[in-house]
Amino acid sequence: MNPNKKIYFASDFHLGAPNYEKSLQREKLIVQWLDSIKADAEEIYLLGDLFDFWFEYKTTIPKGFVRFLGKLAELSDSGIPIHIFTGNHDMWMKDYLKQELNVPIYYEPITKIFKGKKFYLGHGDGLGPGDNGYKIIKKIFANPLCQWMFARIHPNLGMSIANTWSKHSRDNGDDEVFRGVKNEWLAQYCNEILQKEYFDYFIFGHRHLPLEIKLNDKSTYVNLGDWLSYFTYAVFDGEKLELKKFVS
Repeated sequence: MNPNKKIYFASDFHLGAPNYEKSLQREKLIVQWLDSIKADAEEIYLLGDLFDFWFEYKTTIPKGFVRFLGKLAELSDSGIPIHIFTGNHDMWMKDYLKQELNVPIYYEPITKIFKGKKFYLGHGDGLGPGDNGYKIIKKIFANPLCQWMFARIHPNLGMSIANTWSKHSRDNGDDEVFRGVKNEWLAQYCNEILQKEYFDYFIFGHRHLPLEIKLNDKSTYVNLGDWLSYFTYAVFDGEKLELKKFVS
């Protein structure tokens, strides 16, 4: 790492939700945040659910988000590496963003080393104990045949169905309820990983709740929260990782 640069992490923008007006307001705030970090950002990691729904037909993508996508293109073109993870709401990313923004797309968690610190990064969906119903649904949604069949539906109908499903998924969640350290399933997942391999930091999204949990004397689990309620992100300066709230 350049000693004057930082690594930034954010997730769960859910652009498109709950309606056009509120999504646009949030999109403009996200663009402000990206503008505020571009001077010292060495890399930017966006850990999933950037969109409340995303599907790439052969020649069609969801409408909107031009300010956000344009800002990512600007940052990427300026030489700042951007890394995008899929989440449970936008798992159907293919090659459009990869080609247009010149960014990698990650479908599973990855490990990285920054300044000697070891990081485990992922969206967080489908990890840890429980939530077996969703894990089954995720396998169905990730199945190439199911994706091919969905692509046969006209985009007007297909995206309407998907947006209704996404809204239902959010309305039925209890993501903002802290379950206690022992009952947080992603913390449990981190502890399982630590039994096999050491990491300094685990960073996830998906929970929609900003969390910073010490797993032991050296390892920490951070959840990035969301931009529906909390407007939080994490930044690593080469020595420590800090969870912050963006205020315009």
